[in-house]
Amino acid sequence: MINKLEEYLDNNMKYLLEYECKGVKKELLHLPVPNFVDKIMSHSDRPNSVLRNMQLILNTGRLANSGYISILPVDQGIEHTGGAAFAPNPLYFDPENIIKLAIEGGCNAVASTLGVLGAIARKYAHKIPFIVKINHNELLTYPTIYDQTLFANVEQAFQMGAVGVGATIYFGSAESRRQIIEISQAFKIAHELGMVTILWCYLRNSAFKTTEKDYHLSADLTGQANHLGVTIEADIIKQKLPENNNGFNAINFGKTHNLVYEQLTSDHPIDLTRYQVVNCYMGRIGLINSGGPSSGENDFDEAVRTAIINKRAGGMGLICGRKAFQRPMIEGVKLLNIIQDVYLTKAITIA
Repeated sequence: MINKLEEYLDNNMKYLLEYECKGVKKELLHLPVPNFVDKIMSHSDRPNSVLRNMQLILNTGRLANSGYISILPVDQGIEHTGGAAFAPNPLYFDPENIIKLAIEGGCNAVASTLGVLGAIARKYAHKIPFIVKINHNELLTYPTIYDQTLFANVEQAFQMGAVGVGATIYFGSAESRRQIIEISQAFKIAHELGMVTILWCYLRNSAFKTTEKDYHLSADLTGQANHLGVTIEADIIKQKLPENNNGFNAINFGKTHNLVYEQLTSDHPIDLTRYQVVNCYMGRIGLINSGGPSSGENDFDEAVRTAIINKRAGGMGLICGRKAFQRPMIEGVKLLNIIQDVYLTKAITIA
């Protein structure tokens, strides 16, 4: 299978596949394994029903029994507007086609809004695990604001038959303290009802973007966002792939340590992503990286690269939406399968 993937790596194959992390060694990590729930998660305070639903997610789709997960997320109709999300492929204005793509694409779960999943819940909630995203930003408010607002509650997701809930916190924003309280309370209720919790740990503050770099994608800042996310007992952390580092020093705020940059990380993307895993309690909480926006013809190359970086860093998988649903369904299925192939390829190992 590795030969099949090489065509998407161009000249990056050796750079990505042969790199060995020299900062935080792989032996220190809790890695995704087929018995992850038994080996790692069962030692936590999560109720048995949460463990059962996490195992259900891990047992679904092409990655079943591998310890890795592939999720189709489609909340962009609110986050980016319906037109921006679905104009490239109007098929997905219909929620049923979103579910069909997730099933045909061999995903472990589908994550979307209360409305999308509720519209077809009786037909599909027993066929693929549902993750209801309970809060969103929306772009109809003018002037535009950047805040996460609760659109749903945990009980609605539970009654629908969902196995989990997802939420976003804009760490670093002026509204983040309120969001932390809201989602911490929601995750407590979700665990009481036996539901898995997934947190989008995104950064949002205009000061994080300087004239030199955009530190919203800095390994140290996103790593700290992850560390806050696992603190409120997210079971899975979703984070963007890091592109740089040293955000704390560049912006000159907060606290950090020189060893983060001198010993624990390097400029290599696998090292930067490993620091995100490290902040997820050394992998006790799974890290899934986002697939990013669709760029057209380079989507397959970018998806394979992101999946390899995540896997070799010690992550648990990928959550990829626009690259899959903003193209014909047969191509979207192919893209999701290519991502999954990375995790099924035993020759691609932890760095």
